[in-house]
Amino acid sequence: MLILNRNYMAIRVTSAKRAFSLLYRDLAEVVHVEGGQYLSYDFDSWREVSELKHQFEPHRHDWVRTVRFSLAVPRIIRLTLYDRLPVKTVRLNRRNIFARDGGKCQYCGRKFPSSELSLDHVVPRSQNGRTTWENLVCCCQKCNVKKGGRTPSQAHMTLIAKPVQPRRSPVLNVQLSNNRYRSWKQFLEHAYWHVELK
Repeated sequence: MLILNRNYMAIRVTSAKRAFSLLYRDLAEVVHVEGGQYLSYDFDSWREVSELKHQFEPHRHDWVRTVRFSLAVPRIIRLTLYDRLPVKTVRLNRRNIFARDGGKCQYCGRKFPSSELSLDHVVPRSQNGRTTWENLVCCCQKCNVKKGGRTPSQAHMTLIAKPVQPRRSPVLNVQLSNNRYRSWKQFLEHAYWHVELK
């Protein structure tokens, strides 16, 4: 679930549990897209809307069920008291690198499942290569063995694309292709996932 600050700027992604806690304590409101318009709901009014959605379009939503009622899990909430937008860079982690490179080996260009890809230091660590966005790429096992502890030019190999640091999370770019997260696009600038690589 995407969290916006009071000025409708994206600040992070959170769990449904955390979001409902904020809604219930009146620290946030639901921002929902209905007929191309963005509507706001507090916890009680979202509960009423959820009852109607449960009757007429239950398949279009994820649900949290309690003993007395069901609540549709909103896609976006907006904090009512928080103005700041934290300055965040995209975290350097395996998931983001695999998403940036589209699951393709950056030497042969073939697509592989993530279980068959590894991370390769373009300039090997043995040659003082650093662990940075500009020095890490996805690499299949065959190309990794062929390259070994050499640079691409030393191994007579060519990168299909120059590795760069993305401006926003490449994983979110993948998620935004899912119709369920389409409403995030207008608000999304940065989000972060998983532990950073050191």
